[in-house]
Amino acid sequence: MQDAASPAPIESALLNEAAGSTIRHGYFTRAGGVSEGIYRGLNVGLGSSDERDKVMENRRRVAAWFSLPIERLATVHQVHSPDVATIGADYDGARPEADAMVTATPGIALGVLAADCGPILFADPDNRVIGAAHAGWKGALTGVLENTIAAMETLGAERACIVACLGPSISQASYEVGPEFVDRFIAEDPDYERFFVPLATSGHAMFDLPALTIDRLARAGVRAESLGLCTYPDSERFFSYRRTTHRKEPDYGRQISAISIRET
Repeated sequence: MQDAASPAPIESALLNEAAGSTIRHGYFTRAGGVSEGIYRGLNVGLGSSDERDKVMENRRRVAAWFSLPIERLATVHQVHSPDVATIGADYDGARPEADAMVTATPGIALGVLAADCGPILFADPDNRVIGAAHAGWKGALTGVLENTIAAMETLGAERACIVACLGPSISQASYEVGPEFVDRFIAEDPDYERFFVPLATSGHAMFDLPALTIDRLARAGVRAESLGLCTYPDSERFFSYRRTTHRKEPDYGRQISAISIRET
């Protein structure tokens, strides 16, 4: 198997400032993996058609960055839902259908996969509770962010102590949508019209998913930031479902964003 440099994830200044040495997190890029071809780099997508042993080696490298065995890297079967799974000390590697996870158990890394959708990492360092959510347009609209916060509260988190960061995701400049898409959002909340810039010639609009995400986090009462990184144009660092579709490639990889409570 081809070797590569170790993963070097991007970190959030807000999460680092709030969490200190209590919690570790990383928004992983394509760097540091062993996959090849269209999956080149750190593809962790079990749902891709990449060679499974390479995907598992990439996942092992992510876990190792947290100084954990691969068995302690928890992910879910993501289905663009508002559902949240609670991960405890008895975690057995199962991947329930959900799009977010929360835990108060040290020594487990919660990881969400993305290739344009928004990966959001949450932390309440005072009460040692963390969360991770995958929020595309459907998850963001139907409440996966708010549900993650509520699930953290059931584990002892306090909303006023939670900080969150949106990682690399598709930006407004790269996210063209049709009129029926816009109508769906405005039917939910007329104020959401501000997240769309109409295109004069096609009847389409450019959608600002990151702005919607940060807005909903702020309205939910948590302090939040975005890394401001777009997955679509940056093929060296990020996988992108939409870029793959436009290039008519047969499949695409997924990057991971993960967070864990350090063991003491």
